Amino acid sequence: MIRNYLKSAWRNCKSNPGYTLLNVSGLAIGMAVTLLIGMWAYEQYTYNKFLPDYKQVYQLKTNYINNDGQMETMPWVSIPLTEGVRNEVTGVEKSAITDVFSKRTFVVGDKKFEFTGGAADVDFLDIFRIPVLRGGKDLLQDPNSIVLTKSTAKAIFGDADPMNKIVKVDNQFNLRVTGIIEDVPGNATVPFDFVFPFKILFPENEWMQNARSDFGNNSFQCFVKLAPGVNPDLVAKQASGLIAKGLQDSHLTAMLHPASQWRLYDHVENGKPASGFISYVRMFMSIGILILLIACINFVNLSVAQSDKRAKEVGVRKAIGSGKTDLILQFLTQSLLLTVIATVCSLLLLAAVLPAFNALAGSELKLPVGKPAAWGVLLAFIMLVTLLAGSRPAFVLSAYRPVIVLKGLKQPGKKGSGVMKTMVIIQFAASIALIIATATIYQQIQYGKSRPTGYNISGLVSTEMTLDLSRNFTALKNDLLASGAVKSVTAATSPTTAVWSHSVINDWKGKTTASANYLNVARVAVMEDYFNTTGMQLKEGRDFHSTIAADSNTVIVNEAAVKQLGLASPIGQMITWNGTLRAQIVGVVKDALMVSPFTPSEPTVFYHSDKNGMVIYRLSEHMPTADALEKTSRIFQQYNPTYLYNYTFADVDYQQKFKMETLTGKLAGIFAVLAIFVSCLGLLGLAALTAATRTKEIAIRKVMGASVTNLWLLLSTQFVVLVMIGGAIAVPVAWMGLNSWLSKYAYHTEPSPILFAAALLLAVLITVCTVSYQAIRAALLNPVHSLKSQ
Repeated sequence: MIRNYLKSAWRNCKSNPGYTLLNVSGLAIGMAVTLLIGMWAYEQYTYNKFLPDYKQVYQLKTNYINNDGQMETMPWVSIPLTEGVRNEVTGVEKSAITDVFSKRTFVVGDKKFEFTGGAADVDFLDIFRIPVLRGGKDLLQDPNSIVLTKSTAKAIFGDADPMNKIVKVDNQFNLRVTGIIEDVPGNATVPFDFVFPFKILFPENEWMQNARSDFGNNSFQCFVKLAPGVNPDLVAKQASGLIAKGLQDSHLTAMLHPASQWRLYDHVENGKPASGFISYVRMFMSIGILILLIACINFVNLSVAQSDKRAKEVGVRKAIGSGKTDLILQFLTQSLLLTVIATVCSLLLLAAVLPAFNALAGSELKLPVGKPAAWGVLLAFIMLVTLLAGSRPAFVLSAYRPVIVLKGLKQPGKKGSGVMKTMVIIQFAASIALIIATATIYQQIQYGKSRPTGYNISGLVSTEMTLDLSRNFTALKNDLLASGAVKSVTAATSPTTAVWSHSVINDWKGKTTASANYLNVARVAVMEDYFNTTGMQLKEGRDFHSTIAADSNTVIVNEAAVKQLGLASPIGQMITWNGTLRAQIVGVVKDALMVSPFTPSEPTVFYHSDKNGMVIYRLSEHMPTADALEKTSRIFQQYNPTYLYNYTFADVDYQQKFKMETLTGKLAGIFAVLAIFVSCLGLLGLAALTAATRTKEIAIRKVMGASVTNLWLLLSTQFVVLVMIGGAIAVPVAWMGLNSWLSKYAYHTEPSPILFAAALLLAVLITVCTVSYQAIRAALLNPVHSLKSQ
């Protein structure tokens, strides 16, 4: 029986190659998009779940009250808090503090390498249980040891045995390889190539030694593993008590962020994971489902639209004894055959586009051909699509009454036609909404890019400061300026496109009981020529002197800080900040966008110091960039011989702030084009079938004097009306959705009525172009031949 169903289905596909191609093409594209988004979404949901005990793993974070009275969360904690959590808090099984994992330079012999990693406590590898390939159970116990991943060891030592070999890290530490672990999976929120003991950072490092007892120095990360069944809120409450006791203040509290939510719920509100990347995952999953729905609607409409061609077949089958169930199974088998063909095509399409998608989305997706569970999911997906796409045609066609269809009378009537029109409306409503969303996302990106940055990002370059560069900074600066490749040189704790340190202003003139107890501020240590090099403009007062000693108790603040402090005449005013430091405001600089182009400039304090993390320099516009970088490379290598010369351009860094919005816009644009394309495939088929079923009517109208234009309008208008109705539905839905999306940005554009109208007009034009070929072709037919055949 099944064999006969398949034969009949195959013969029907061969007898209607045009509609088979349209159906398979639409389904294949819809399924490919859905499978691609499904694979990507699955990857996001599996982040950190490779850890055997991921449900017990948390990151300890710090809550604070911002200047607007709202609770915010930072991922940094202090050393004494982590030690207290390990020793005094009940329910904590393991605890590990780390510094910020970043790129570090390795020197082995005459070779230099760069890998990402950092320092961590001995419990780190017990929390992040990456399989150990070489080494004992006491990894990270020896302060002069290091643990490498398999790929890192291979890159450094090749096929030689890496165990007990010495590597020099950051030109500071000579470390012995005591362990090799598997590579950290790509779906890890905390990726690393190596890790060495945290305790090695303390000797001869005054800042680290002071940090050991400073609850206010939140510069480190802490990961904990709780005992089974322990309530994380109770652990956080105990940790908050340690902070309050250490600071003699309760403005900071602790929270535990579960590993299962680090990726998707990275935004914390009121001390609880609330949103974040999950919103993008849900958005793209919705788009995938919409495109699959559009493809299934195509299948349904094209199948039902061919009902006249198959009506007599159904009538004959019923007349000779076929039951309704037999016919339903037959039509579902045909749907299954088309779905299987479409699935094969979609997998081929998916394999072709995966490399480009991975490059665009920064993912590492691969077709899971070796996983039986994936094939099970694919089979279930095929059955779901078969039912979605094939159920209505099967039930509609099998319901035909043989007496009616064998007499040449038509079905399904107005009800069936209304359902088809509703489906076309849904298709284009979804497509138009995607077009509007794509255009609005692009508009928001351009809105952010057009906002003045407050400094000149063109030609501004940053290189990470090392101990060697710090010791030789004056000579480095002089040589860079003498080379002609650089106009000006300075240094700061962070690049101009980021802020790496924060503090508070505790006291200021005019502070009242109604004022907040403190003002949160960004803190940036700078060398002389900082404002000249970056292009930030002093609004009033003076710049820093050339010597640090002359500015030991002075600061420069930005306009946002002056506004928050309520200072009418800020120059000369004294503030107490960073604990008990007293400083005089000697200058006010205009606000600059150092963090986000979509948020207000945060209050910032600049102070003169030689404890900096970045060398910042501006290239000369009179020399080609490549030639200038070649000269600066030689100079940096002269003073920093054990490090690779790395640099970042401020304009490139600034563009990265739009990365998520740009990715969303590009993907939404691609999916909108595909949605329109799939919708038009169905429209093309429906237009052809409409023209074919109205051949006699068109011929009579032509004999009666109708022009080609009249007939074109007759056949095109019904589809244009459907698209207009779809647009009327899409506009308010898109308006509400985009307003919700834009509301998360403090600085945002507004949805434009012109944009909405343009999207609707574009959809109408595409519709007209799609149906015009079939409409004009039908209108040009010789009525003599049409009427003779009828």
